[in-house]
Amino acid sequence: MEAIDSSDKRVIDGHSDVNQLMPFKYNWAWRDFLNAQKNHWTPLDISMSEDIADYPKLTADEKHIYDNVMATLSTMDIMAMRNIGLAVMEKVTAPEIQIYMGRQIDEECIHTWAYSHCIETLGLPQYEIYNRYRVIPEIRQKMEMAKDMLDPICDTSLDTKKEEDLCQFLLSYMFFAGVFEGMWFYGGFTPIFALQRMGKMRKTAEQLQYIMRDEAMHVAFGIQTIRAIMEEKNFRPPEELVQDMFIKSYKAEAIYADYIMQNPILGYSGDTHKAQMRYLGNRRLKQLGYNTIGDTPNPVPWLDEQVNIKKEKNFFETKVTEYQSGSALEWDD
Repeated sequence: MEAIDSSDKRVIDGHSDVNQLMPFKYNWAWRDFLNAQKNHWTPLDISMSEDIADYPKLTADEKHIYDNVMATLSTMDIMAMRNIGLAVMEKVTAPEIQIYMGRQIDEECIHTWAYSHCIETLGLPQYEIYNRYRVIPEIRQKMEMAKDMLDPICDTSLDTKKEEDLCQFLLSYMFFAGVFEGMWFYGGFTPIFALQRMGKMRKTAEQLQYIMRDEAMHVAFGIQTIRAIMEEKNFRPPEELVQDMFIKSYKAEAIYADYIMQNPILGYSGDTHKAQMRYLGNRRLKQLGYNTIGDTPNPVPWLDEQVNIKKEKNFFETKVTEYQSGSALEWDD
């Protein structure tokens, strides 16, 4: 057999040896893998005793928010684990990128464990909590959209050498990295951090801080990988398709926000949540190399400080971003 040069590697549709890790072509993927190893944690590292005392003291509105956020997040991380492991990773032909994705799968499992640990520790009704994504329409519609966007790339017959299939793969991966992890997860944590700011449910919030540190890396890695694929393939999904996907994702989240935030709590409301989604959507669009939709400032700047762990780099990428001018599209509810 002929020797393989690292320059022969491709993120997808490569012809190099998938069993030959070095020399690297995608040094950023190996760097991210090494950085992820430094972040290892488990839910058992955080005592939940404080939250056990806090939970009965929450108002009905606060319990409604807490229970539904935890129910939704626990379902989402299972979906994230399956998408990376069964869909995206299966198409990747660069081993250093696959290795980071293997680590990501492990982290998604830990995240699911963390939500379950919180739910179990507080004695919440598991049958009822874990079935909410099936029986509550406002949660269900979000999960249905995610399923519709992610399922196509689970099809093993998808041929990314064909432009139509490549477009589908990239759109699905953009949804996963930019929306599912980059918007919905980020926004999913914020109501719990709002409780934390009031001195409530601080240990659950600490669990989510560790999760968010992982998710920030997942988002950055996913976007870097998508951009590498687009460069190597010399192909970008049409801007109108990408922007339309983000708008539909925002509308699905807005329905969810109106349900979980039926009544505002101190420092946070449904309108704030939706504004955060527009802000995050624009950030992800720009990171993917597309025009943003309008101009939305960050409505929750306190998160930059709120989600720091032991002076680690904050998860909301503190670098100020100047957005490009938006198109005629709007983030209409």
